[in-house]
Amino acid sequence: MGSEILEAYLSSVSLVQQQIESFNRFLDFGIQKVINKQGTIQPNIEDFSLKLGRVRLEKPSIIEADSSRRSIMPNEARLRNLTYAAPIFLEFIPVVRGIEKEASYGEVFIGELPVMVRSNLCHMKGMAREQLIKSGEDPEDPGGYFIIKGTERVLIGLEDLAPNRIITAKEKGGLEVTSKIFSTVGTFRARCAVTRNHKGQFSVNFPNGPKNADLVLILRALGMTPQEMLNQAEPSVVKNDMLFNLEISDAKDMGPSEAILAIGKATAPGQAEEYQKKRAETVLDNYLLPHLGIEPAERKAKAKYLIEAMKRASLVANKYLRQDDKDHYANKRVKLAGDLMEELFAYAFKFFVKDVKYQIERTSARGRRMSIQTIVSSDTLTEKILYAMGTGTWVAGQTGVSQVLDRTNYVSTIAHLRRIKSPLAKKHPHFRARDVHGTQWGKICPSESPEGQEVGLTKYLAMMAKVTTGADEAFTEEKLKELGIKKD
Repeated sequence: MGSEILEAYLSSVSLVQQQIESFNRFLDFGIQKVINKQGTIQPNIEDFSLKLGRVRLEKPSIIEADSSRRSIMPNEARLRNLTYAAPIFLEFIPVVRGIEKEASYGEVFIGELPVMVRSNLCHMKGMAREQLIKSGEDPEDPGGYFIIKGTERVLIGLEDLAPNRIITAKEKGGLEVTSKIFSTVGTFRARCAVTRNHKGQFSVNFPNGPKNADLVLILRALGMTPQEMLNQAEPSVVKNDMLFNLEISDAKDMGPSEAILAIGKATAPGQAEEYQKKRAETVLDNYLLPHLGIEPAERKAKAKYLIEAMKRASLVANKYLRQDDKDHYANKRVKLAGDLMEELFAYAFKFFVKDVKYQIERTSARGRRMSIQTIVSSDTLTEKILYAMGTGTWVAGQTGVSQVLDRTNYVSTIAHLRRIKSPLAKKHPHFRARDVHGTQWGKICPSESPEGQEVGLTKYLAMMAKVTTGADEAFTEEKLKELGIKKD
């Protein structure tokens, strides 16, 4: 019976479907999302900016020696050591004195994006078996990989702790309890933590903020009064901790502006008072829980979130709650090809914008006529993407993300396309992380792992496991608010 089910499953579902779906999601939404986030290019020229419009991708093609562009199939890319990539066209709209001119520049070629074999942009998509054979393609090829300069490369799924969730655990032999939040917005990730020491004193740590900052000081700077802090701190064991922290804190009598200045003095010592204040506000808005927003209006929401993290740490320390298990698979997320490509494209696009800005300023300084076609260099974007995909060194410094596809046999190819890698360093023991956790059942293969340093850190998806490619959180949040389940 089991073999019949497996046979029926394998005949109807591709084993690399999640890689292809993830990349398709990047093509449909991710690439435009990155461009919309940038929005405009603002050079140092008065009353002039460039608004970025719609992006369009064509099917993979190459430019021949006679400068003609023609379509290319994956097999030709392999044989001729070419990159199977699609040209990217972007709309540039000049804005002069706040008035948008017609898209006189129109669409401009900005670079090339490597295309996943069998994705929506691939020529093999929708081709009949006979057509594939005629084109020199293997109809049994699962796809899910890229062809970079003739080499087949696969993007390995990265396993990581779930972002934007409070994970509370004991540290330093149980003397401290820390609630950590990996606050993530796009490609930016800020590790924020609320720590309770053995005395019951709370401190907050976040990027560019003061080290071990007093929780009450941060809450006052975010505009929360001592009474509001106590009202939020429920049940009584949490209220006791909050009362103790208010009692020992010098910040309880400070106003929000005084508290902001105190943070400024810690983050920018020796600077002018006005600069210190501005610095503290920038740090609080941009680096403390950025997933809640980076506007000053979100400060109250951030204060409530910090109290929630403090509450969890207090309940774990007083043995009312069990600590979270970092190795539990509900606390993990797997980044597939689409997420990794979005990170890489956002990183490369920053350099592209910088280059365009510089070229516009240079053209203006020389008094030449502005021509977007000559200003835009397509090499900037293409080279950054190809370098990362060719070497496997990714945006946040991870290595081995892009690997040469294992073609030893058909099974090793499929296995390689379903590989999952942990970001933990190989040198450290991490005994708990290397163990097979009970929650991996049905998701991760319990036996397939290499020997030696990589053991337990490199894993493979179980035969019938499928990774969902993400959903829009905003829609779910709105529905919860409508039902009255989630408070603002």
